[in-house]
Order: sequence, then C-alpha cells, then structure tokens
Amino acid sequence: MESICKYNKPDCYGAKELEFLLELSSLLSNKDINLDDVMGLLANHLSAERIILTILNRENSNIVIEGTFGITEREKKQAVYHVGQGIIGNVIQSGETIQISKIGQSREFLNLTHAPTAIDGKDVSFICTPIRYKDQIIGTLSFHKVYKGEVSFQYDVRLLKIVGSMVGRTMRRRQEYAEELEQLQNENRDLRGALRNRILPDKIKGNSSKMNEVFSLIESVATTDATVLIRGESGVGKELVADAIHYNSLRKNKPFIKVNCAALPESLIESELFGHEKGSFTGASMQRIGRFEAANGGTIFLDEFGDIPASTQVKLLRVLQEREIERVGGTKPIKVDVRILCATNRNLEDLIVKDQFREDLYYRINVFPVYIPALRERINDIPVLADFFIDKFNKRHGKDIKRITASAIDTLMVYHWPGNIRELENCIERACILSTDQVIRTYNLPASLQTAATSETMQSGSLDFILDKMEKQIIMDALIATKGNSAKAADQLGITERMMGIRIRKYDIDAKRFKV
Repeated sequence: MESICKYNKPDCYGAKELEFLLELSSLLSNKDINLDDVMGLLANHLSAERIILTILNRENSNIVIEGTFGITEREKKQAVYHVGQGIIGNVIQSGETIQISKIGQSREFLNLTHAPTAIDGKDVSFICTPIRYKDQIIGTLSFHKVYKGEVSFQYDVRLLKIVGSMVGRTMRRRQEYAEELEQLQNENRDLRGALRNRILPDKIKGNSSKMNEVFSLIESVATTDATVLIRGESGVGKELVADAIHYNSLRKNKPFIKVNCAALPESLIESELFGHEKGSFTGASMQRIGRFEAANGGTIFLDEFGDIPASTQVKLLRVLQEREIERVGGTKPIKVDVRILCATNRNLEDLIVKDQFREDLYYRINVFPVYIPALRERINDIPVLADFFIDKFNKRHGKDIKRITASAIDTLMVYHWPGNIRELENCIERACILSTDQVIRTYNLPASLQTAATSETMQSGSLDFILDKMEKQIIMDALIATKGNSAKAADQLGITERMMGIRIRKYDIDAKRFKV
C-alpha cells in the first residue's frame, strides 16, 4: 500500500494533490479550454501512460473521445464506443468504476485505441470511472498505468473521480453542443434527401457530396430565368440536369425543346434554330418556324453547344442579347420569350484560344455554370446507381434480380468508367440479362471490367484462400446491408466490433465506400 506522507513535507502527496487541483481549477476557468491540456496535466500528476475522456451522445448512443493524452488524433477519431460494450460502455451503463489489473488478460477490454498491453515487460492496468452532472452520467474518465502488483490504485481512483466532477460542467456543454450538431446534421441530410426527391427522383441518383452540390445548384437556379451552362464529360447526365431545371421552373407547363447541335448539318442548323421563309433557299417550299419560336414561353436546351459553327454563333449572340430572331430569308425580327439552357463536354476556353468559339458568346451563356462530376469522381454513388439500374431493367426485361454481390460492386468501384453513367447503365443491363439466379455476380460483368486484381485470378485455389474469400464476401455483404456501419455489421454477424475491425484490416476493406 502507498502511504500518505505527513502534510507540508517536500514530497507530501497531499500537498502535490492540492497544487494539482489548484492548477486544474485555473485551467478549467478558461473559456477556451483545451481538454487535451487538462488530460496532459492529469497524466503528469498520475504518472499515467494514457488518459481518455469520453462523452456520451444521447442522440445516437455513441461514446466518443473528447480529450486525450498519449493517443494519436487518428486513434482518437477511429475509437467510437457504444453503451454496454467494452469497459467504457459498461461504465456508462452501470455508473460504477471498473478496474482492470492486466488489460492483456481481459476479454472485455476492446482496445480500440491500440494501447500497448505491456510496457518494458510490465503489464498495463486500466481504470475507468463515470462522469456525472446533476445525477446524469455524461461520459467517462480513464487512464492506463503500469501494473503495480499488490499496490492499490485507490488514491488515483479517488483523484480521477474528483477531476471528473470538476470537468462535469464543461463536459455537459460539449455534450449538448455535440447533440445539437448531430441533430443539425440529421436535419441537413433530411433536407438534402427531400431536395433529391423534388428534383426528378426517378432519374437523377446520387448521395455523394459532389452530387449534393449539383442538387443545390439546380434548386437555386431552377425558379429563375437565368441562362445555364451545363458542363461535364459525355455520359454524365447533362440532359437529365436540364430536365430537372426546366421541370422545377415556373415554365414547367410550357414547351421544352431540345436541340442536339452536333447532329445538325452546318447548312441546316440556322434553319432549324430560327426557321425560314418560303423560297429563302432551294427546297424551302413553305414557311417554317424554328426551334426558338417553338419554345416561345418555355425553355430551349442546346446540347453539344460547343459544336455550333462560327456563322451561327453570331446570330445566337443576338438572341441572347435581344431575345429576338430572324428567320432565314426574312427581314422582320421576331421577339421570343425563351429560357436558354446549354450543355457541352468540350473545353470552351481552349476553343476561344483557337478562335473556334466566340469569347463574347461564352460570357453570355456562362451566366450560371453547373459542372456535373464524372462517375470516377463520385465512385461512392455506384451502389445506389447499380440498384437503380437493376430496378429499371427488371421492369424493362421482365427479370427479377434481387441483388448484386459485394465482389461485383467492388469490381465496379475500381474501374475508371471513361463512358461514365451511360457505360455503367450498359454494364448493368448486360449483367441483368446474363444473370440466371436472380443475383448479379462478377462473371456477369463485361470482361473489360474483370482485371486480375478484381477477379483474383492470380491467386491459388487453396482451402485457406477459398475460406478467406468467402469470409470477405460475407463481411462486405454485411457492410452493404448496414450502409458501411461496422458496428451494426458486427452485431448482424454475431461477432464483436474488435473482431470485425481485425477482419476489415485483414482483407483491406474500406467500410467508408459502402456509406450512402
């Protein structure tokens, strides 16, 4: 047993404790307090290897680390505890202090922060006590310390409880802030979900941050009459974005005319856009209105806008400036009330440098640019898109595909998709047609997607390999079902989070890819 020295001696335990508490009180009085500094002060006084201060989020029952000593920032972010699980979770649930003499021999010690179980050949002990505020448990305070054999930690535990009561008020403020932030994030997700549901939910799919930005831009510009320039690679869905802008605008019940500028011959494009008078050229046997007149009161969508010939660009500039046209062979200007949406996959800035596109026209159409990211830039949307296309082709081809395997999803997610959404759609359609057991598997996908790495054809067919492959498949299926939540996946499979973490690291699985 450690003995308390007599008061006022140089090495007096009581005097050192009083000095520590005075310094701690001064630190806690600072409104910009850094809890890591508090934990460092406590660790120095207790000669502890590690200190962990956790806080309970009552919104989601997660227990996260709020202040530490001896733990990296990465370990701090990765360690998320749950009520009733592990030592920290049990302390929150029971409200009782728990002492573990040797963490290396404890099955309940989860060790999510990868703490050493021995230091210089000596075992490590772990002591955890609850933090209370007005009879409510709001978190825990714990420390790792070299095991002292028969020596008791009772004085350290007593001090731990004192410090816990002193930081209680600060912890409550942080708890309320964390819960409010969680609530705001949930509301933000709900609002984004509602936004997606308002913007052509049957056509545009995506949960990635980049697509959420696109949805936000569509919502902002849709109700205005601003000219929109939609940019992005071929196959990313620029026409769908144009549809979303029109059908969420005040002109949604008016004409919506689409023109593929690259598909029109240069000799006919002006007649198609602006119309022509009878006899204006050979074959013009009657007057004909153009696409702009047909779109009067509504919206015109000019796809492949970068391919418009230079002679037509001049006339389009006048349309944008004056909102009036002249038919080919006509002399009378015609006013048109039309909103203009443009789309291109070409680099207009490079075309300007090469004198292939008018700079003044570029500034006229570039009022509100919307960039659609390529599929490789939002790879986490692939599971959502795959499910959408499976449902689509089930209806079209009379199939009953139930799911797509995790290995097939893995194959889709490592491919670079030069053809973007259009190429993915074609791949899923092919796979749906080839599937014979209501499941899309890797071998149903095109051979161009099945590299040696994704198909694992370079490995041997030993029993260990087969079992590992099956285990990896089961774990990935569980992660897909729980949307990347490893804790829920572990519970679904009947294993601990620690075991799940070990297997995720073993098979190099990135659980974040499955979050939606």
